[in-house]
Amino acid sequence: MKRQKAIDHFGSIPKLASALNITYEAVRQWGEDVPELRQYQLEKITNGALKADDKKSSSSAA
Repeated sequence: MKRQKAIDHFGSIPKLASALNITYEAVRQWGEDVPELRQYQLEKITNGALKADDKKSSSSAA
């Protein structure tokens, strides 16, 4: 999941950070992609509106 997609869903970095109960700076440090465990957390708190990347299917193809 791209960080910008999560930011767009919540409307801003501060709102995204608040939803995850983390700091603004923590979100800024993610880089382009949301960390894997945060992706699953976002999928849960958005009731599936945001989906975690399926890492298992991409690694099993190798």
